[in-house]
Amino acid sequence: MNDTRREFAVRFGSGFVSLSTLRACRQDSPPANMARKEFEPAYRKLGREELERRVRAFKEIYKSCRLCPRACGANRAGWATGVCRSTSRAKVYSAHPHFGEERPLVGRGGSGTIFFSNCNLQCVFCQNWEINHRGDGTYVSDERIAAMMLELERRGCRNINVVTPTHVAPNIVAAVAIAARQGLRAPIVYNCGGYESLEVVKLLEGIVDIYLPDFKYADGDMAAKYSAGARDYPEAAAAAIKEMHRQVGELVVDEDGVALRGLMIRHLVMPGNIAGSDRFVRWVAAELTTSTYVNIMGQYRPEYKASQFPDIARRVTGDEHRQAIRWAREAGLTRLDGAI
Repeated sequence: MNDTRREFAVRFGSGFVSLSTLRACRQDSPPANMARKEFEPAYRKLGREELERRVRAFKEIYKSCRLCPRACGANRAGWATGVCRSTSRAKVYSAHPHFGEERPLVGRGGSGTIFFSNCNLQCVFCQNWEINHRGDGTYVSDERIAAMMLELERRGCRNINVVTPTHVAPNIVAAVAIAARQGLRAPIVYNCGGYESLEVVKLLEGIVDIYLPDFKYADGDMAAKYSAGARDYPEAAAAAIKEMHRQVGELVVDEDGVALRGLMIRHLVMPGNIAGSDRFVRWVAAELTTSTYVNIMGQYRPEYKASQFPDIARRVTGDEHRQAIRWAREAGLTRLDGAI
């Protein structure tokens, strides 16, 4: 058992963080505002030379892939495919302003989403299975991704939201470097499944302004069962999200309430508390801050192969969602989305 796994086990224990521990957590103030005209995205502060160095470091990882905790070692630069069934060529399903994201991401112009095909998690209940499992989409160059970013900004999007980015992070970073040279100024939203390599998240420091990870499971057995053997998901997600929080802190918004920088966590409530919502919210309170932005999502529905698993072959009830919200409030979380 490595240090990260030991730490996670201590914090969650048998699935409970004591109320005395929660009372000792910092009672954090609400996130501050900043005028958008005063904001400069991280990648513009990083400098061209350092950004290009990061591009080279990311591309090197493709030679023996360890972009996610599976670390399958595929030579994706040599056109081999990894667990994610991707080579070093990125595939994009769509790029458009999206008005269904969290309110701080949408604004008037929508969130500038770029949906990447395939995925490193392979969840059996995937609600975008045509994209993430079947791999629908079109192969594009890094230059084309950069052009998509610039076009979304031109159309009024206040951010560039890269969806399912983990397995194509080198292409995304290369595209950011290209777009930055052409004037891109919108913050980058790293919209991921939470099953992230700590090495990769550290390489993203100074490039990403807004992290939007899922925290899908507090129980490794559930992760292994429903996400293609990813038993270390809870430990990997906890370590990655703590690093994300260290880099960008709590959510900061502009004068219109639109996100500029910070961490936003999504947690999907699942039937029978399979996701471990009670443990998740207590972890946030104990390990991050009580004013961390958390979206407790109640829209689970049995998609893709979920019907083959009796425990998740139904929708989440209103009572289950309300219970998850109560747990979050009891844990002291104050920056909740999805509350009913």
